[in-house]
Amino acid sequence: MPVVRASVRFAKLLWTAFQACVHFAFLRLRNGRSLPADVRAEWLHIWCAKLLPRLGIAFSCEGAIPERGLIVANHLSYLDIIVLSALCPCTFVAKKEVRLWPIFGWMATMNGTVFVDRQRPRETGQVNDQLDVALQTGLRIVLFPEGTSTDGTQVLPFRSSLFASAVAAREAITPAHISYRVTEGSVEQDVCYWGDMTFLPHILKALSLSEVTALVRFGQESLRFDDRKKAAEATREQILALAQSELVERQAASCRP
Repeated sequence: MPVVRASVRFAKLLWTAFQACVHFAFLRLRNGRSLPADVRAEWLHIWCAKLLPRLGIAFSCEGAIPERGLIVANHLSYLDIIVLSALCPCTFVAKKEVRLWPIFGWMATMNGTVFVDRQRPRETGQVNDQLDVALQTGLRIVLFPEGTSTDGTQVLPFRSSLFASAVAAREAITPAHISYRVTEGSVEQDVCYWGDMTFLPHILKALSLSEVTALVRFGQESLRFDDRKKAAEATREQILALAQSELVERQAASCRP
């Protein structure tokens, strides 16, 4: 049964990606070669909201989704981009390796994602210039400042360099914590994508799970900072607090009869 489930869902993933590409091509014909950033964000939002139910992934959020500015989140999986886009139109800052991921990388590229080469810190200024332009349009920009995905058992120290644009523009910064639950298998091994895991075997395993639930908790308030390092430290502390709240709720749920 899990093999059949994974096969059917993978076929749905391919079909949805094809539909999204056709829609994107239509938008290019209608709007011209250079699509506005808000059109790209809305396009990805539409198709991610369609995709997750087709893959058997339920998603929800707690707290108010910010209207604009920088959303700072922990990073667990390639699914994070799909989940956040399904919740609201937004664009992303991601490591350059994401561009090479099948399907997810293509969709991120068409969304207008800003890709960062972590091995070339000198390019940070150019990346911040791109972020500054995106923030000025009023878009929501999602940043994963850990620099890599993890198994969810910890939140790595944040890299502060990419907070500079939001700080300089006095844009609001909203912390968000992403978590997943499964009824079988392991979130750490079957949903989180980290370390030396290989994409295709991992996604087939994830799609074979009977139920996956994604939850995004947004911080109670958006904040503004005068210093990028303080911004990184403060948002990480808030995300750790959101993670602790999630842990407490899970422990309480497990104790109920």
